[in-house]
Amino acid sequence: MVVVLLFRVLIVIALVLLVYTWIQYIRNPERRVRIAKESNDFFFHDDTYDNKRNLQLVYKGCLFDGEKYLGTTEDSFEVVDIHITVRDPIELRGFTRDDLYFLEKEILIHYPYAKITWKHPINELILTPIE
Repeated sequence: MVVVLLFRVLIVIALVLLVYTWIQYIRNPERRVRIAKESNDFFFHDDTYDNKRNLQLVYKGCLFDGEKYLGTTEDSFEVVDIHITVRDPIELRGFTRDDLYFLEKEILIHYPYAKITWKHPINELILTPIE
């Protein structure tokens, strides 16, 4: 009788662990970035409360990484500088200035005090800063 009860408890624990693992898999940001990249969607991944973690952007199948730097504004400490690089420059094929301006606007929604710096080769396309 005790063995049957113990077996049932182990089955329930296994099911709970399976459901937990499935939920963690569904919510995994790397998986969501990969899906957005494959489907050429826009995806913004960032932990806005953790300034040490980099942000990731996917747009038109291109993956961008952004390094955040904390600084001071008039009232508080905010992210004031973001350096954006591209992981694979060949993925930039077909990008226009308007695409990069769209990305800047999306970043500025989350970090309104940030100055965005595009790293090579993206900075060759950006001629005028966005206002």
